[in-house]
Amino acid sequence: MNETENLDAVDMPGMEAFTFGDPIPVMEQWQSLYWGECHNHQLWYAPPYDPDALSKTMRASPHHSSAIFVKRNILASTFIPHPLLSHRDFSRLVLDYMTFGNAYIERVPSRSKKTMKLNVPLAKYMRVGVDAQSYYFATHSWAEPHKYKADNICHLIEPDVNQEVYGAPEYLSALNAAWLDESATLFRRKYYLNGSHAGYILYINDPATNKEDIDAIRKALKDSKGPGNFRNLFMYSPNGKKDGIQILPISEVSANDDFFKIKEASRIDIAAAHRVPPQLMGASPTNAAGFGDLIKAARVFAVNELMPLQQTMLQINDWLGEEVIRFKDYSLLKDED
Repeated sequence: MNETENLDAVDMPGMEAFTFGDPIPVMEQWQSLYWGECHNHQLWYAPPYDPDALSKTMRASPHHSSAIFVKRNILASTFIPHPLLSHRDFSRLVLDYMTFGNAYIERVPSRSKKTMKLNVPLAKYMRVGVDAQSYYFATHSWAEPHKYKADNICHLIEPDVNQEVYGAPEYLSALNAAWLDESATLFRRKYYLNGSHAGYILYINDPATNKEDIDAIRKALKDSKGPGNFRNLFMYSPNGKKDGIQILPISEVSANDDFFKIKEASRIDIAAAHRVPPQLMGASPTNAAGFGDLIKAARVFAVNELMPLQQTMLQINDWLGEEVIRFKDYSLLKDED
């Protein structure tokens, strides 16, 4: 048997190529669209956006959630608790308002029509009835929607330019920045968990390697690298020469640089939408000069952002006919010269 017949008997395979999976950002598995109008769902109007998407987005970026929480915390620190409304319920009310642009207060009346208590239903599940005489709490589960009388619900709205049924949060323009920040962080995490901290091409053209060896290498690579990390390409080309097996790294330096640039750009966009000084969000300066005087920044923030929010919450007093919402002065403003 000559050499050519021997090669045919071995039945050498052709070139093979496959990938080990793609990284899929969490934020790309669902969509949050702002429709600008409220669709009629028989009993109620649907919000002009996806509330579930906004609730998930709040946890997508640390700068986005930090900006919301710092407003909530400062506003809650100035709130004076009332027998009808606890500090905890007020904090929940503010968090709903900052996240969804809507917040709701339920008045629980006694038989004599006096107010016994104020509840704070979760704004994520509240819906405005099409009859303008009712509200609904709908969780989209097996449970029947709970109906409220309109007289027993105070609806706080962040005004929207496209419709008047629901409010819309101010940060909608920064959603893409928040999602980009989440995607960059997820990419960096997969970049680290990849093991070699970079994608690579494993190239084999050694004719001495048989099909069993190729299968063993393929299995070892799959077992050592979890799916969903970098896209790694496995190739087999028989009858090769020198350097029959090579590992070719892919753009490690540029991946590092792009990560920090994306994170910085997304942070700036998010901070601009929320108008919160970066010092108050726990952000670290990237230059030697820093962010400037923290006390002055906090005072300007309190006047421009905190006080308007307090005025919005005072609408509850007008609706209830009783002074339940009261605020003390922000401590930093007391020390102002």
